[in-house]
Amino acid sequence: MIQLIVLFPLLAAIIAGLGNRIIGNVPAKIVTTGALFASCALSWPIFLSFVGGDATPHVEPLFTWIRSGDFNAAWALRVDTMTAVMLVVVTTVSALVHLYSWGYMDEDPDQPRFFAYLSLFTFAMLMLVTANNLLQMFFGWEGVGLASYLLIGFWFRKPSANAAAIKAFVVNRVGDLGFMMGIFGTYLVFNTISIPEILAAAPSMAGSTIGFLGARFDTMTVLCLLLFIGAMGKSAQLGLHTWLPDAMEGPTPVSALIHAATMVTAGVFMVCRLSPMFETSPTALGVVTFVGAATCLFAATVGTVQNDIKRVIAYSTCSQLGYMFFAAGVGAYGASMFHLFTHAFFKALLFLGAGSVIHAMHHEQDMRYYGALRKEIPITFWAMTAGTLAITGVGVIDVFGFAGFYSKDAILEAAYAAGGRGQLAFFVGIFAALLTSFYSWRLVFLTFFGKPRWAASEHIQHALHDSHGHDDHATHGHGSEEANAPAQENAGHDAHGHDAHAHHASATGTGGYHPHESPWVMLIPLIVLSFGAVFAGFLFHHSFVDAEHGAEFWQGAIAFNTHLMHAMHEVPLWVKLAPAAVMLTGLAIAWLSYIRYTDWPRQFVGQFGVLYTFLLNKWYFDELYNVLFVKPAFAIGRVFWKVGDIGIIDRFGPNGLAALVVQGGKLTRRLQSGYLYTYALVMLLGLAAAATWAIAR
Repeated sequence: MIQLIVLFPLLAAIIAGLGNRIIGNVPAKIVTTGALFASCALSWPIFLSFVGGDATPHVEPLFTWIRSGDFNAAWALRVDTMTAVMLVVVTTVSALVHLYSWGYMDEDPDQPRFFAYLSLFTFAMLMLVTANNLLQMFFGWEGVGLASYLLIGFWFRKPSANAAAIKAFVVNRVGDLGFMMGIFGTYLVFNTISIPEILAAAPSMAGSTIGFLGARFDTMTVLCLLLFIGAMGKSAQLGLHTWLPDAMEGPTPVSALIHAATMVTAGVFMVCRLSPMFETSPTALGVVTFVGAATCLFAATVGTVQNDIKRVIAYSTCSQLGYMFFAAGVGAYGASMFHLFTHAFFKALLFLGAGSVIHAMHHEQDMRYYGALRKEIPITFWAMTAGTLAITGVGVIDVFGFAGFYSKDAILEAAYAAGGRGQLAFFVGIFAALLTSFYSWRLVFLTFFGKPRWAASEHIQHALHDSHGHDDHATHGHGSEEANAPAQENAGHDAHGHDAHAHHASATGTGGYHPHESPWVMLIPLIVLSFGAVFAGFLFHHSFVDAEHGAEFWQGAIAFNTHLMHAMHEVPLWVKLAPAAVMLTGLAIAWLSYIRYTDWPRQFVGQFGVLYTFLLNKWYFDELYNVLFVKPAFAIGRVFWKVGDIGIIDRFGPNGLAALVVQGGKLTRRLQSGYLYTYALVMLLGLAAAATWAIAR
């Protein structure tokens, strides 16, 4: 069964990718989507068997991959609780994203290529989570990096998409260098890349030292920090986070897949998978805690001022990943994986819901041009409301709560119970939770409430222009979301007769435009994910973080700290109530600012313009990196290009040799005069030279 789960997406990617337009759009979509739903259907029984305690970890050997001397890398699929959790997360979200893309990408001319990339992405992630050794994990790790490059830059005629794809690829290479060095160092120390063997031997290496960068350091600290650098790149932690917001240049389904279930969760998965290694190094755990908490705070502050609906959710992802990492840093790996599990459902829901809003607004992404959409797209409204209730952690203790209520509160309570650096992370997390509530409800209020502000949108005006028979879509070219608006939407606009509505523009602020709900092929994934956002935490929190059931559920797949889980449930009452208090505070501030007193945001910007600009420019990380790394790299590249390559290599190499041949040809051409006396003179001179040489000898 596990072999079929992994192979179905690969086979689908091969068929759709190689068949491409030969097999056509619909067959490619049927093959890829069907394969993912089959993998999803096979994954849930495995997960539920671990939840019920009926399954035991095992390894499915496939074949020997590499054998050289003592080095042996077998290709095998590991099935344990960690794998089971990731299987349902990856296959469920990916299957729903495939189905959603039927509607969202309906008018794109390259649908087989898109669906092939989606399936390839899923296959690479499945290879990563089923890996039984570090080299196999690295194969999947690089596979999702490649697929993300292809998907972010899917609209390759769009310069911003190309730039975003390259940025994601380059930034992740920095993290991957650390991951590779961590793998090399781990093999050097343990003489194996088998994950079970490494984890079994890790405690025996505690306290030993290793030479690194000309000095000696604690062995496990060096290895864990190098591995964590890889996790920082893939999971967009502070310092290596800059690629994540720009990844929004890809189609919206790609954003949901990358941010919810695949690439960004790989780093969290890797740290939790290798948790027995990290447990041997308090220093490494401290770094994980502080980086996670800093990322959580940074991304939450930036998310409060973003106007692009997808970027708000992107920074939310970055912040939530910070929660997962500082949970791992304090030893609450079960809580970290639980938040990864619930986050997949509500974050995929928010991204796909945002895609439905963008679809309804003719691919306008600026929330300042939304408003009053709850009656126009009610299913999308209620789905995104469910996702917002989940991410903000709405719930009542010991009664019921949405998904984030159980997982995020578990992280905060575990951090407080851990003491020391954990309590610092707790207070950072509480403040970030307040900001999360504010920007999440800000998104809802700007999008679905207030007055319609559609008339000011250039995208809407373009839609109206087309509806009057001035079809100039072709001038935009394939490669932008504006150019690929689904046909159903345009047909709906025409059918409603915008001329008849134009006279209402000044009164309603709609500009005569009337959004329409997305097709059912896009709404069904939203409804399914809504159930996950509502019930996933309630149904599974006992298995993931309960002190009594947790150890039985995980079966050694992570370093499960039973004592911490007990302490987590015994924290003071104010600690348990604090997340609800800050959630309500954030909701109140958002309601007052965007519903009751709508001039407050303008006044805030006027009074705290410097802070607003600082946050709007993302703490100037991009500008700083441009000065420190990008410009020097280009300058060094120009020196090597113009001085080294052109000035030295080409000049004295191929170009120099070619010039020498040309000059030699010109010289010998002069000797070929065609006159007999010239040739006789040359012969005479040659004979004289030969005679002179002979006499001299």
